[in-house]
Amino acid sequence: MLIDNHNRTINYLRLAVTDRCNLRCNYCMPSEGINFAENNNLFTIDELCRLSDILVSQGIDKIRITGGEPFVRKDLMVLLRYLADLEGLKDISVTTNATLVGPYINELKELGIKNINVSLDAIDRATFERITRRDQYDTVHNNLIRLISEGFNVRINFIALDGQNTQDILPILDLAKHYNVSVRYLEEMPFNGGSKSFQTIAWDYKKILEHIKEAHPNYYKLDSPKTSTSINYKIPGYKGTFGVIPSFSRTFCGSCNRLRISATGDVITCLYAKASVNLREIMRGPNSEENIKLEVLDAIGKRSKTGFEAQEKYKGVFSNSMTSIGG
Repeated sequence: MLIDNHNRTINYLRLAVTDRCNLRCNYCMPSEGINFAENNNLFTIDELCRLSDILVSQGIDKIRITGGEPFVRKDLMVLLRYLADLEGLKDISVTTNATLVGPYINELKELGIKNINVSLDAIDRATFERITRRDQYDTVHNNLIRLISEGFNVRINFIALDGQNTQDILPILDLAKHYNVSVRYLEEMPFNGGSKSFQTIAWDYKKILEHIKEAHPNYYKLDSPKTSTSINYKIPGYKGTFGVIPSFSRTFCGSCNRLRISATGDVITCLYAKASVNLREIMRGPNSEENIKLEVLDAIGKRSKTGFEAQEKYKGVFSNSMTSIGG
């Protein structure tokens, strides 16, 4: 079992398989993209399988596959097949922009990988294309409806962007009205590859809730797991739910159970911290399993208590892009 220096059990790994993405969302990176990692600096699928094995043996029982866009990797399903058979792993989930998932939906269902987070920051076509800088609206919409229809546990992640998409906060809730999905509103974070800097946000989780309350005054709060980053709610008569994630306000740090590993091997103990160690070359060296376990234990033992403490300690962390951090 992994216990950090603040007595928090770490059982949830967010594992990035690539830093590449086929969209260019303006809150994530500049229009020209970022300096993506060379392939030899990424974990191979075999190395990702071995790494998952090692971490599950240390007490990780939930793995979320992230990117970049995970399905950019043509060999992603090899890893997912391996994870589906990995003893001790209780929960496998994927975060995707839903542009490339279509051909894999049937196999995901067969493998029992039913928890899918879809990043969708607009329900209006023009707004979607303006934010993503790509013409993928129909593909995303069709894949989203297919995932819902096929019985996946779909959570829609909507980042509230001042001056860009807040007019879609209420319209996107219609998805929860008609379908058993969770629409989750995230606060904007300044991990955008250096294309924008800010110290405060206009749309924090309290303002998002106030805005929804004007239209739906009877919504009520749901019980959520202690380690949940989202505060969840239900509108009477709606099939689905909605939630807010205070990713900038960071109200959930006290119960954080997460560890991140980037596609290049960086161990990241907090979104607001810089990498503790890189595991890629350790993986390719002698005694890799033993040495990886030691490095993970060392990183877990030096975690900041909160994201605010990490932000103070690691100056310049906001120059990163979310696609390189791993979401």
